[in-house]
Amino acid sequence: MMSLRNIVLLLLSITVVAPILLYTDRLSTFNSPSSEFPFYFSSHYFLYLIFYVVLFWFLWVVFLMHFSAKQEFIEDVTVFSLSAKDSRHLNLLPQETSTVLKEPVGFAYTEDSTKTKNLPRGLRLGESRERAFARVLYTTTEEDQAQRDNPIKQVTDIVRHERQGGNIFEKGDSTSENVSGEDAIDANDNDGKLTTSDQVSDQESPIKATKQEQSAIETSSNVNEKGPILFNKQNEQMPSDAFVHRLKDQLIQAKVYLSLPAIKANPHLIHELRLRVKEVTRTLGDASNDSELPRNANERVKAMEQSLLKGKQIQDDCAAFVKKLRAMIHSSEEQLRAHKKQTLLLTQLTAKTLPRGLHCLPLRLTTEYYYSNSSQKQFPDQEKLEDPRLYHYAIFSDNILATAVVVNSVTANAEDASKHVFHIVTDKLNHAAMRMWFLANPPGKATIQVQNIEDFAWLNSSYSPVLKQLNSPDMIDYYFKAHRASSDSNLKYRNPKYLSILNHLRFYLPEIFPKLNKVLFLDDDIVVQKDLTGLWSVDLKGNVNGAVETCGENFHRFDRYLNFSNPLIAKNFDPRACGWAYGMNIFDLVEWKRQNITEVYHNWQNLNHDRTLWKLGTLPPGLITFWKRTFPLNRSWHTLGLGYNPNVSQKDIDRAAVIHYNGNLKPWLEISITRFRSYWTKYVNYDHVYLRECNINP
Repeated sequence: MMSLRNIVLLLLSITVVAPILLYTDRLSTFNSPSSEFPFYFSSHYFLYLIFYVVLFWFLWVVFLMHFSAKQEFIEDVTVFSLSAKDSRHLNLLPQETSTVLKEPVGFAYTEDSTKTKNLPRGLRLGESRERAFARVLYTTTEEDQAQRDNPIKQVTDIVRHERQGGNIFEKGDSTSENVSGEDAIDANDNDGKLTTSDQVSDQESPIKATKQEQSAIETSSNVNEKGPILFNKQNEQMPSDAFVHRLKDQLIQAKVYLSLPAIKANPHLIHELRLRVKEVTRTLGDASNDSELPRNANERVKAMEQSLLKGKQIQDDCAAFVKKLRAMIHSSEEQLRAHKKQTLLLTQLTAKTLPRGLHCLPLRLTTEYYYSNSSQKQFPDQEKLEDPRLYHYAIFSDNILATAVVVNSVTANAEDASKHVFHIVTDKLNHAAMRMWFLANPPGKATIQVQNIEDFAWLNSSYSPVLKQLNSPDMIDYYFKAHRASSDSNLKYRNPKYLSILNHLRFYLPEIFPKLNKVLFLDDDIVVQKDLTGLWSVDLKGNVNGAVETCGENFHRFDRYLNFSNPLIAKNFDPRACGWAYGMNIFDLVEWKRQNITEVYHNWQNLNHDRTLWKLGTLPPGLITFWKRTFPLNRSWHTLGLGYNPNVSQKDIDRAAVIHYNGNLKPWLEISITRFRSYWTKYVNYDHVYLRECNINP
């Protein structure tokens, strides 16, 4: 290598020195009077001079090419060594000995040279530099390459690193967010749980750049006529929305460039970027999947990459880009929090607002009830109501259609419906309508009883502490003063349904059914899928309540419902004790009376008159009242979460005897989870004359 360089230098020296010597040798000839013309006008010497000049430049070009190739080889070896070293350190290199060499992702080239010629001189020079650097070979994996080329991912990693106070490089490139169990809870209308669908972590970034999005960069050229992405063997694992995320990333980068001062000083580039933003936005539209993108999506991506490259050449200050991107992330997070808060308010409003059809139904039924003959207002088989050998259900509700679904689903899956007795208690407003519904729609051979809570003379404020509290002016003010809604973090507990004594009637089962031994309590937002008669044969081992436990590693435990900062709670209960679910509970009324459970409930309600021991609801006092008196049932009896969690396992739903729509997304509301609605609607006859008249549709 050195000998070749010396030879080239020697030849270059000869080509330089030879013309000089020739010139000095013939200088006298030029001064001689006998010379007719100077030597440099002689064709002989003129040809010599041209030959040496051409030889000089040829050798000079050879030398430059040799030196440039040598430098590129050194750079290639250096980059290869560093990349391999880094990859080994990060465990990114594959185990095979073969390594795929490729150009860095992110550089886009055009075959139209006129576009480059029309650029300013500075941009053309910058572009030539970029093309020179593009020859450097990289041997990193696709994930590492995409991560290095994605500034959005780098900034979001830095923001997440700063918030968590950790080391990004120690934690690796994991972008998965572990949702804690505490955030996996949602509200049961009849308990004191927190609502996951209404709670949003303030530290959740609205811009998520996953590894799948990063690798979408490499798909920009794999578009055919049939769709925007042509998958090959290397990217067959690509998610179906990878190209969509790539377009969104480009929009974010373009908006960042449009706000930078250096870019604003270039009107031509500003106009071009705005045009590209409009094109990409129009191309993206409402697409959520790559197959929904138009055929020209790949051309839009390439054009945007060209414009972004120009912006990168003008604005080479990464600090300004990162600062602006962080500001955008912060602004997006603030908007997200505001929207989530508004969503919470609207969801709560929708959950406690009766749809027009369900408001029409009781009015229509009440009218029909009072127009009917007295002989048509009696239910058959009333002698079964106090027979302890039968299967008795307690349902306390003012929702006629929901109660009908519970009764229909039980009888439809019962082996012998004639042995099932339903005791329905409702309020005075809906009593006539509830009776009329079941008179017109008897549940087969099952027995029905509909009672009015106003007829329970023993249930008054002098006997029930909770009834006294619910009727207090302070409690009514708490629920109906709207000016507190925006400042109260516990909006769930401000639902006026907690003022209804129907919600607390479950603590008075022995008083309602004095001659029964066991009662199965059912909420009105459940659907029964299997025969429930086996629950009456379960041995509760001396306990009063049989229920499915709902505790996990760090949620659904007592500390989520009770105030353990109060010494009275801390002294009597275990904060890590397992919670259980209301909604399907088998109660042993004999043990209830023997252990005087109602008195235990009254004592704790008196202690909580100022609402410092627990928030309102029925699950917290239930956990306290039945503390160490609850027998855990098999989980297959009761599956919860269909009213707030769209990710409830299909396996859990299929094996469950009872599915529970606990939460705000009730199946009779338009905001319900579509995936779970059919389990409820199949027990509603929408062709019924009353439902058609009230325009109640599935």
